[in-house]
Amino acid sequence: MKNLFIETYGCQMNVADSEVVASILSDQYQITEVEAEADLILINTCSVRDNAEQRIHKRLRELGSLKKRRPGMLIGLLGCMAERIKETLLQEEPALDFISGPDAYRSLPELIEKAAAGEESYNVILSKTETYDDIMPVRYATNGVSAFISIMRGCNNFCSYCVVPYTRGRERSRHPQSILAEARQILDEGFKEVTLLGQNVNSYRHEENGTVTTFAGLVELVARLSPQLRVRFATSHPKDISDELIQVIARYPNVCKYIHLPVQAGSTSMLQRMKRVYTREQYLERIATIKRTIPDCAIATDIIAGFCGETEEEHQATLSLMKEVGYSYAFMFKYSVREGTYAATHYPDDISEEVKIRRLEEIIALQQELSLQHNRKDIGKEFEVLVEGTSKRSKEQLFGRNSQNKVIVFPKKNFHKGDYVHVRVLSCTAATLIGEAID
Repeated sequence: MKNLFIETYGCQMNVADSEVVASILSDQYQITEVEAEADLILINTCSVRDNAEQRIHKRLRELGSLKKRRPGMLIGLLGCMAERIKETLLQEEPALDFISGPDAYRSLPELIEKAAAGEESYNVILSKTETYDDIMPVRYATNGVSAFISIMRGCNNFCSYCVVPYTRGRERSRHPQSILAEARQILDEGFKEVTLLGQNVNSYRHEENGTVTTFAGLVELVARLSPQLRVRFATSHPKDISDELIQVIARYPNVCKYIHLPVQAGSTSMLQRMKRVYTREQYLERIATIKRTIPDCAIATDIIAGFCGETEEEHQATLSLMKEVGYSYAFMFKYSVREGTYAATHYPDDISEEVKIRRLEEIIALQQELSLQHNRKDIGKEFEVLVEGTSKRSKEQLFGRNSQNKVIVFPKKNFHKGDYVHVRVLSCTAATLIGEAID
């Protein structure tokens, strides 16, 4: 059997996709962790930000050198970047043999065969129906404790800065029974945690014979499989997060008390330009409902600095919203133009790089303070921690995450990866809680 090396960039959904790809090719290829031993290298890409694409171009040039030393090696590009700039990639990157968009992974055996014969090989056709719901992923990329399940594909939101609807197509939801079957297999394989994935999981909706399954209903079905299976999800759109879902999170102890709710900007005027379809006030109302219903819930977010036309007042509104919410964590970026988006064709990219960097630095600095404040409130509290492995800093320390998705480090003793351990928090940094086991 030949060797397959998969390198994945971007979001958790790409990790889940790579595991689907490994399953599709499992009759011909076995996974290797050593790229120099590979007969086939696949790079699963992201197009959300420009620097992600630049990293891929650099990586392809590096792999070109390896390819010269290993005759017969093939290199393929998968995912959103493949979908977005397919015409130029094969011309610009001599090391590249074939391309597959995110809805064309079933055709990979044929694409590989054509590429091996020296023929032009690509398939980037978007589908209105493909969900890969009959393919059981090969979970080569996990830590053995946590696993991902893609519950839907695509996006219907068309935020003005985002390429995802153009690279992954429109929303379509998997059959709930196929999701439950995958979750049962995860349990049987010994995993303790599952993350349900979608570009906007709150839009999940499956209807059959008059029976409608919403996302809240799906989370409840998965949570009922076993009280020992933790359930997480990502990502939620603020316009769609329902009271029903918030109540399900509150009701089930094994549904993690953590919500990633991207705000992107703190002013209504900026949100309108971003086509986010909610106001600052509506977002804060959802936050208030979450905090009222789930008092111990941690909330994380995404924030973009320096979007088109952003005034200093709008930037300050983002900072003030961050303080009002008190996020436990945030993914923070400066805006980069993505070709084909509404913003690229309708708005000038008129914020200087210097201003973008300064505003991003202010956002990062504030979030560091907020994360530290949030963690300090946990000192003295006790949490159930799912152990994920040994700390990178000390073999005598274990690390895991609590329900609020916070990393907790504590002395190893006789505990092992996959154990649930009760830990009391003794101290913290902005990124980590430090504690001791009380079992």
